[in-house]
Order: sequence, then structure tokens, then C-alpha cells
Amino acid sequence: MSQQIRLILAVHNHQPIGNFDDVFENAYQDSYQPFLDILEQFPAVRIALHNSGSLLDWLEKAHPEYIDRLRRLVQSGQLELLGGPFYEPILASIPSRDRVGQMQAYRDHLANTFGKQPRGMWVPERVWEQSFTRDVVFAGFEYTVLDDFHFKNAGFGDEDLHGYFVTEDDGKMLSVFPISEKLRYTIPFADPEETINWLREINEKHPQAVVAFGDDGEKFGTWPGSKKHVYEDGWLKRFFQLLTNNKDWIRVVTFEQAVEEVAPLGRCYLPDCSYREMTQWALPTERQLELIHLNREHSEDENWPEVQARLRGGFWRNFLVKYPESHEMYCRMREVSDRLDELSRQELSPAHIEILNQARDHLYRGQCNCSYWHGAFGGLYLPHLRNAIYHHLIEADTLIEQIQRIENRWVEVSSSDYNLDARQEVRLAGDQLVAYFSPASGGHLYELDVRGSRVNLMATLNRRPEPYHETILAYAAGDAQGLNETAAVSDDITFKQDDLHLQLEYDKWPRKSLVDHFLPVGISMEDFQAGRGFTGETEVAVFQTTLKRTPYRAEVVLSRRCQWGRQTPKLTKTIALETSAPSQLEINYTLEDLTLGETIHFAVEFNFAAMASDADDRFYYGDQGTPLGHLGTELELEQHSRIGLVDEWLGLDASLETSQPAGIWAYPLRTVSQSEAGFELVHQSCAVILHWEFTPTESTWQTSINMLLDTSAAQARRLTQTAKKKTVAIES
Repeated sequence: MSQQIRLILAVHNHQPIGNFDDVFENAYQDSYQPFLDILEQFPAVRIALHNSGSLLDWLEKAHPEYIDRLRRLVQSGQLELLGGPFYEPILASIPSRDRVGQMQAYRDHLANTFGKQPRGMWVPERVWEQSFTRDVVFAGFEYTVLDDFHFKNAGFGDEDLHGYFVTEDDGKMLSVFPISEKLRYTIPFADPEETINWLREINEKHPQAVVAFGDDGEKFGTWPGSKKHVYEDGWLKRFFQLLTNNKDWIRVVTFEQAVEEVAPLGRCYLPDCSYREMTQWALPTERQLELIHLNREHSEDENWPEVQARLRGGFWRNFLVKYPESHEMYCRMREVSDRLDELSRQELSPAHIEILNQARDHLYRGQCNCSYWHGAFGGLYLPHLRNAIYHHLIEADTLIEQIQRIENRWVEVSSSDYNLDARQEVRLAGDQLVAYFSPASGGHLYELDVRGSRVNLMATLNRRPEPYHETILAYAAGDAQGLNETAAVSDDITFKQDDLHLQLEYDKWPRKSLVDHFLPVGISMEDFQAGRGFTGETEVAVFQTTLKRTPYRAEVVLSRRCQWGRQTPKLTKTIALETSAPSQLEINYTLEDLTLGETIHFAVEFNFAAMASDADDRFYYGDQGTPLGHLGTELELEQHSRIGLVDEWLGLDASLETSQPAGIWAYPLRTVSQSEAGFELVHQSCAVILHWEFTPTESTWQTSINMLLDTSAAQARRLTQTAKKKTVAIES
């Protein structure tokens, strides 16, 4: 053949902030290292590589030899490094100033590390909005790569997409390459010859065609079954050999080469979009199931592939609607970002500027996308990823306080629309704790940041229906075909635990703390767990709010008139924080105007996240400090005045002490979710319910609950680590 087709191979490697070290290491051994081993054998094959900043940060420490190999490949021209936002945030989920800040920071880091500044960037999860164009250009990039699905939703057909385009926003010009969905599915899953034959067809029809592949590097070794297929069975070596053998008509180039050698096909404006699967995952569960059923019903129709290619799902930002817990993280991140932006406009000392920069890095880390959504991967459902996000946001918030405050001990209370729901929330804060309350939704304590351990104990997750639950139920019913509603990375159905269908329960109220219940007399813990037998009048009711402040004490007073049966009492709960007890929330409950002689069963629910279950160093204890079992234990206690939860790994002891002895129910809350490894049961939080069953002889009943968060072990550990770092720095 006289004409050549240009093929671009873009590989995106990423591990999220907070992932376990052994996950990083396994991905390195199974994917990142062996891919380079093969690539170096085929100098005619050039690739574009994007390593997320969170992964590169780990590689620089754990495998500096890998960095050296990349540097040599960059210098030889076989490798083009792509930039992007440093810690892989969804661009739609962060303010414009942080988009630019992250992109510039990573661009400079890559330039300093590898000696060449990247000209192109990888868009995290290819979530795109047209307005990002000016931010990308302002950050110093000339081109990027998105899916052909974006272009098809703008009206382009397959035959129109064998090259690249220019787009603009506010006059800022950016080149955009379409990723071929065909190649995303054939590489590395189909025989290499299938890709070569398809490229031959394109080359015959489209002179000077440019075709781009772009997808996760974990497909090459880390995804289930891929290591054997790609390396042991030789798929990657055969593919690279075929490309080399056909180099007379297949020219494997980088984006940089394509831009220099080929003119753009034209201009485009792309809709808000992502890759096709992501748009489906962003849909509400009911709508997602409708789309899945529609696909199954018409999958044999001759024209269905063309129709399916143009079926748009949802919009990434609606993950923040689908999962309120994701929205809570988003709002906390926005608050920290706003505070940092305000501080950066002030005149600061050099020492404070250094602290500000540290806080900004923690903010950027807390914007890593994986914890904010859920699809084929665990994402939002993985507690260690959510905890990592809050760890960095709390660290950033604490550093901001170091700049703004002189005093060591302080408390304050304020109200604002902290969670962007057009209602006022309350923030009760001090040097050790930050608590957020939602008066418009049950007066819940929906976030509790413990500065000493850098954890949000309310980073819980409700159990809710997911489309793949139909698959689990179908298989449990003996349906050999199954309703394969999973969006997994593998067609294999894997169950990491037995009888997962029996664990499919869904919550009827938010699993936060200070959730109030008026229960039937004599209700069992089992019925309570299932939400049976009570109406739930108070769980999400609206409270009137009063804030009280002195220099040494801050209070939130929440009150409302309740109604159940013939009772219409006034319920008031007061939460206070004092400088004299900075790690303790003082909680007082009062019921007034009770009808005498009528038995009442009142309960207050707490949920504690961030603490793992089923480990010997994570356990409950009772009145006398006696251990009661690990945090996966179910407890039914009578007339107890104290229950504590200890997580020695976190260095945290969280206890509840009541002035009125209470019955105590405690049990684990676990979700049934999916990840790349299969369907699994994941511990999300420990539910602790204090309940009192009594017949009032007076019109007023009162109890106090002291919530103590002891982080002395965590703080001692941090001081030791800081001292070790200083010693190492001095010695070096």
C-alpha cells in the first residue's frame, strides 16, 4: 500500500488516592512494568502514556527505576507523556481555579521530572463539558483526547472521525482527538489480527487517516484474566509484532507527531458527555435498568448497534444526586476550596504561604475522582477510598485554621447552606472537632470530622438498589442465563461471599447520627433493623434551630413538635462544644408535654464509619471497659450507660455515655456492591442505637449523652512520625 494510516496508542494508568499499597504494587507487577518490558522490544511502536499524579507519586517512591525507564523512552521519542489534573479529579466536580491549578501543577511536575513539558492532556474519565476548553488551554495544553461517543452525540458519524478536530471556548483553541470505541473493545480482547484487518479497511477508504486508541493500562494485566491473556499467552507481543511487520502502511505515532504532520479535519463543539458506559452508570437505578432491558430486548435487531451508539445516558454531575454521600464529599471539598481561595487573596507571611501550599496539595488530593461515583469499579462503595478523601480535606481544613487562628483552644457555631440544598445547615467547630447538622432533615449529625485522627466518622453509605442486584437475585434463583445487569470489566460472574442475595436490604432513612425514632413498645432489634412496625415520623422531620455562642462554649438547639398516636410532645436536642472539653460533644435530649401513663419507646441512632470490622484491634467495650467483641458483632445490651468503639489502627476511641441507662443495639451495616473483582459484601458502618422504654410519671423526660472522641493515641503516633522525619532530614 502506498498510503499510510496513523495509529495512536494512548494508555492511561491510574490508582486512586487512598488505595492499598499492595494494590499499587500488584498493578505495577502485573501491568505497568511488563507493558514497558514488551514496549522496549519494539522501537517502531510509539505510545502516549498518562500516569495519574497519585500513581506517579507512588512510583517515584516505590520504583524509581520505572521513572528512569520512562525518562529514557521520552528522550528517545518512543514515548509521549500526557499531562492532566494532578490527582485525577473529574473536571466537572471541581472549581475552575482548581482545574487550572491541578493541570499546571502536574504539567510542571512532569516537565521537572522528565525534562519535557507535555503538550497534550488526558481528561479524567473523559468527562467533558465544552467550557473546560478555556481552562485546558489556560493551563498550557494544545490538545486532548475524548471518545468517539462524544462526537457521535454531536452529530458525527463513524466515517467522519478518522482524524482530529479543533474546538474553542471564549476564543481559546484546542485540538481534540476521538478515541475509537471499536479499538477500545478489540484491544486487547480480540485477536490482534482483527485490529489489523479493521485498520486496513480504514486505510483503503480514508487516505491520511488518524485513528486513536485510548483506555486503561490496567486492561493489560490487572483486570481479571488479563495478565495471562496479554503476557503469558503473548497477546501484546503479537500485537506489537504485527504493527512492526506492517509498518509500511501502519505508522504508529504519538499525538504530538499527528498534530505536526496532519491538518485537523474541521471544527467541532462537543456536548457534555463521557464514554458510553459512564453515561449509563450516571442514570438513576430505575432508568439504568430500563436502558439495560431495552438493550437486551433489541440486541438481535439488525440496526440496533447504530441506535445504541447514539443512545445517551445521564450526565456525570448527577452522580451527586444519585448518591447523597458523594454530594456531601463534594460540598465539603467546595467549602475547603473556597476557604483556600479566600486565604490566597490575603497578604500572608512566608511561613503561612508554605502552610497554604500544603493545604492546597491536600485539597487537590481530596478531589481524586474515584470515591465520588460508582460503576463497574468499587469507587464510592469502598470505605478506604472515601476515608482517604476526607483525610485530606480535614487535613487541609486544619491547616487553614493554623493560618487563621492564634488561640490553641476555640469553638464556634455558624449556619449556612453548607450542603447546597437551599436550606440552612449548622457547623459546630473547634480545634479538635467539626460537626455538621441538617435541621431540615431530621436534625441529623451528618458529618463529624475528628481532627486528631483525620477521619469523618459520619462518612457512612446507605444501602440502596443497584442494577446489578438483579443479577445476584437471578443467579440465586437458579437462572443459569441470569439477568446479567452487571457493568463489570469481565463477563465472568464472581461472588466473593456466599448467599449475597440474602444481604440485599435497603435503608429507609439516612444512616447518620442523632437520628431520632419513636418505636413500638417491645419491638425487636431484628424488626428495627428491617424498619418494620414503625412509621418513621421523626427520622427526617424539620427542626427549628437556635444557635448560642460564648467565647468558651457553642450550642446548637434543635426543636420540633412531634406526633405519634395520642402523644404530641416537644422534642429538643441540644449539642454543645466547649473549649474545656474540645474532644467531646455534649448532647441533651428533652421530651416535654408528655401524656402521663402512656408507655414510650424512644431511640437515638448513631452510625460510626471509618472503623473497620472483623479485626481484633477494632472492638466494642461496655460500662466497665469490658471488650464486647469486634466491630462486626451484633449486640443487644440492657440497662447500659456506656458503649465505646475502639480502632487501634486509627488511634481512635469513640464512646457514648448516657445519664439514663439505656438498652443498646449495635450491628454492622454492609452493602452488596460490585468491583472489578466481582460482587462483594462491604462493611460501611456500625449502627449503635440507644433506646429507652418508659412510662412517664412527669410531663418532661430528659437524658444527656456525652460523645467523647479520644485521639490521644493517634496524636502520639503523629508526633513520633514527625520526630523521625526531622531526624532523617538532619542526618541526610
